Amino acid sequence: MEKPEKSSWQGDDEIKETLSAAEERFELVRRTIGLFLGPLVFLILYYLPMPALSREAHVLAAILGLVVTYWVTEAIPLPVTALLGAVLAVFFRVGAPAAVMAPFAEPIVFLFLGGFILAEAMKAHSLDRRFAFSILSLSWVGSSTARILFVYGLIAAVLSMWISNTATTAMMFPIGLGIVAAMADMMKKKMGKDVDPTKLRFGTSIMLMAAYAASVGGVGTPVGTPPNLIGIAMIEQFVGIRIPFFQWMLFAVPMLAVMFIVLFILMYFLHKPEVSSVEGGSEYIRAEAANLGRWTAGQRNTVIAFAVAVVLWIMPGFLALVYGSGSPILRAYTSRLPEAIVALIAAGLLFVLPVDWKKREFTINWKQASRIDWGTLLLFGGGLSLGRLMFETKLAEAVGQGLMNLTGATSMWGITLAAIAIAMLMSEIASNTAAANMVVPVMISLAMAAGVNPIPPAIGATLGASYGFMLPVSTPPNAIVYGSGMVPITKMMRAGIVFDLIGIVIIWLGLRLLLPLVGLI
Repeated sequence: MEKPEKSSWQGDDEIKETLSAAEERFELVRRTIGLFLGPLVFLILYYLPMPALSREAHVLAAILGLVVTYWVTEAIPLPVTALLGAVLAVFFRVGAPAAVMAPFAEPIVFLFLGGFILAEAMKAHSLDRRFAFSILSLSWVGSSTARILFVYGLIAAVLSMWISNTATTAMMFPIGLGIVAAMADMMKKKMGKDVDPTKLRFGTSIMLMAAYAASVGGVGTPVGTPPNLIGIAMIEQFVGIRIPFFQWMLFAVPMLAVMFIVLFILMYFLHKPEVSSVEGGSEYIRAEAANLGRWTAGQRNTVIAFAVAVVLWIMPGFLALVYGSGSPILRAYTSRLPEAIVALIAAGLLFVLPVDWKKREFTINWKQASRIDWGTLLLFGGGLSLGRLMFETKLAEAVGQGLMNLTGATSMWGITLAAIAIAMLMSEIASNTAAANMVVPVMISLAMAAGVNPIPPAIGATLGASYGFMLPVSTPPNAIVYGSGMVPITKMMRAGIVFDLIGIVIIWLGLRLLLPLVGLI
């Protein structure tokens, strides 16, 4: 379950510590400029004549100018900016208080609430580390650098389908450091002199794989990363089409698989390992796996709750295959057990499945559960609120028409290509969640103005918003691995640019091929 793909630096000391002094100065300047630029943008747009817009749309454009500036520069924490947008919308009478605040209680918010608690339980009981080391210690992985790199990235991708990309990278980071250290020790013995692990090409590939695979894996499920649920919610809200959990996976997982294979090839050949095998690598991994000990009651209970959630989430897809998409059984199931309710049921199980009945200790307590990222929930609500207002005031339609005139994109797939590229570019300079909040509603409106199906552009923008590979500040996973000292900024930018461009092509072709097959166009 994914938390925001890029946190505010003010509230993220762990990530901040990975930046150099020069980068910290840049961040300080960026935030300071943004703090004063935001109100200036608001005033300019507020007093700028816009006769084609209604009063509400004009004022909302000014509010969005402030919000987008603060989101891009992170002048204040992202969730606070989302709340500020809602406050200003009510103050300037763009919408009624009840209507503006209602999206903060959308089912999507509670879906992530339940998912966050599940992810917190996995981390609290080290279930994620057990899973990772169990796979890496398989005999067929051995000491081959290619196989270690592949499986290491695969674990990160699979984990990030269900838990935070940032948490996944933070967990895989020390594992990768240990593997690289084993290679450095082996090379030291062979060469008879010290080997700096930070200078190894294999270290660069392992570190970048941890960050990039986590970001790629997040697109595989609706709960894998915030942009997915934002896109799904906006498609349902503005287009009237609901994309079930299983249907999303039907087109997202194949694209994830292709992206991961491309990522592995790219990482391996851009930073080809110095040796073909790591002597001592498998021993290190097996030793770490053994140190985890026996399965605990907390781990078993967390697996039970997680399995309940997954089964109930994908059940509508199976019911549709067996009984048909319009069957009474399917309608009865989805009306009683929508995804948000399933997430809350699974989270609730964690509070009643005991780890020590005599002491009345359960799998998770409220102190542990309250560690979840509440700011993300506010960011969701604020983004959905502003998106709804953009449609109600017809501001999204006006912006979409302007983009259509600017880009010349009028076909469904032309707009989809533009949506992917714009969202991907925004994700390099702003939070992935903020990028989705900004780009998805505009692309839906642009497609509607062009008279084409808005679902491919909306999904394209959603997926594009999850890709930010070029800079350490693009995502927390990038910042974490950059702090290892094994990833020079030039190598991250080179790999990121190549992977961004390949990603645009794969997403666009994947949507053209798969969306008709899953019944979304």
